[in-house]
Amino acid sequence: MEKIIKNGMVYDPLNNIDGEKKDICIKDGKIVDSVSDDAEVIDASGKIVMPGGVDPHTHIAGAKVNVGRMYRPEDSKKDVEACGADGKRCGSGFSVPSTFMTGYRYAQMGYTTAMEAAMPPLLARHTHEEFHDTPILDHAAFPLFGNNWFVMEYLKDKDIDSCAAYASWLLKATKGYTIKIVNPGGTEAWGWGGNVHGINDPTPYFDVTPAEIIKGLAEVNEKLQLPHSIHLHCNDLGHPGNYETTLASFDLPKGIKANPATGARDTVLYATHVQFHSYGGNSWRDVVSAATEVTDYINKNDHIVFDVGQVTLDETTTMTADGPFEFDLHTLNGLKWANCDVEMETGSGVVPCIYAAKAPVSAMQWAVGMELFLLTKDAGKVCLTTDSPNAGPFTRYPRVIAWLMSNQYRNDMLDEKLHSWAHRKTSIAAIDREYSLSEIAQITRSTPAKVLGLSDTKGHLGVGADADISIYDLNPETTDLTKDYMAIEAAFEKASLVLKDGETAVMDGNVVNTALRGRTYWVNTQVEKSLYDEVLADVEMKFKKYYSVNFQNYPVQEEYINKSAPIKGVML
Repeated sequence: MEKIIKNGMVYDPLNNIDGEKKDICIKDGKIVDSVSDDAEVIDASGKIVMPGGVDPHTHIAGAKVNVGRMYRPEDSKKDVEACGADGKRCGSGFSVPSTFMTGYRYAQMGYTTAMEAAMPPLLARHTHEEFHDTPILDHAAFPLFGNNWFVMEYLKDKDIDSCAAYASWLLKATKGYTIKIVNPGGTEAWGWGGNVHGINDPTPYFDVTPAEIIKGLAEVNEKLQLPHSIHLHCNDLGHPGNYETTLASFDLPKGIKANPATGARDTVLYATHVQFHSYGGNSWRDVVSAATEVTDYINKNDHIVFDVGQVTLDETTTMTADGPFEFDLHTLNGLKWANCDVEMETGSGVVPCIYAAKAPVSAMQWAVGMELFLLTKDAGKVCLTTDSPNAGPFTRYPRVIAWLMSNQYRNDMLDEKLHSWAHRKTSIAAIDREYSLSEIAQITRSTPAKVLGLSDTKGHLGVGADADISIYDLNPETTDLTKDYMAIEAAFEKASLVLKDGETAVMDGNVVNTALRGRTYWVNTQVEKSLYDEVLADVEMKFKKYYSVNFQNYPVQEEYINKSAPIKGVML
């Protein structure tokens, strides 16, 4: 089927197109130079056209996500999807939607790709089963490495080559995409009833520091030439004064050279939900924003890209492999708490959280996130996330976009809704920058696609790209976007039309094709056979000694992958 989109105002930063009225031609699921006269014409007059949205960090599948769904029936009542005659499945959940509903809600906003940012390797099979039931979206999962026993032993011995061979095996075994690091060393310390603080506090028993884990895995990542850099959740999340740990962590991989085998990534560190890592002060009484210090570092250094983790001022469900943080949150808010350890690999926690606009800390956190967006000079260094659902559900992205595009919207929030700490503890009231539509396309499309190593086919509308396209009923020629901020939010909440691989997924804000299934990206790296065999023998021996499953039952078979999209590595 051939299609051509005409008369729309196109925003495609990777191809330097900023609101130009330009035809987009589609054939066989790809964007092409031209189509025949018989092509279906889609008239986008008075509307904006962007590539499909790319979420580089969200929590949509896997064990802790399911815990969040199961133990929060009160959350399920807040958003419900009825079954439809067109084959649409029922669903529920505001902050943690069920699988089918997750695909529908992302697609309605014009998103076509979303990455599950924390997969316990032992539970990878379950994660991929949930991907199978999440329609429309292309996706990948990031296995957790930062508290893995094998990793810590190899890095303690400074054996980068063996650590790389192990990482290669684990990524293939779990059908994972990149190296995810959460509170390095701290979650393992939680198994002993403790935590680590800063980057030089050694992990119990293994006697390896967070600094050694971060830098070692950054070296492993580039040795394996992975498409994405290390994906880092820094130590000391959510604690006053943690910005010093954050900046020290950012500096660790600075001298390492980006070395991807595919894609156009030129950075070696992706720092996630940095809003939670940008606090000054010594306690919650004297806590202040340190967004200025953090963005000053980011503006001066080119080895890093980050996402914000913007607080949306909702009741939500926090979930992270940072188990000790979740216990700390539970002691602060007194709400129910779930925690688990996943054998030799990681741990996690789940706690509800209410970000109330009139609560001092919540108001400050909202402002810190806005500061990070607005003080970062280059939109090519920042990605829009809410660390969904941790700082708020992904369905609030349209609202975050409106906040970024309208200083009046932010001032209305400050004057009418937020606690005075947003004024007193941050500089947000003095920042009048407003994002353009091109910058919105960057932080939601081109920047995530590039840093993920997928910019050959994702995040742009050039020839050869996947025909993932979003059209929004928003006309910047007739609407004052800085004043009519509710028009922005409404348009990005329900796309006028969404194409996934050239097929219509959403029309007038409604999902119309429930049969679409996305790709699963994973990396298939190769290392020298004798080293690989030696490491694998070590792994098998420890499986017999420590694991509750047999080694043969651990890897995820291809049968679990609906549309497998392996990215080939290189032979080391």
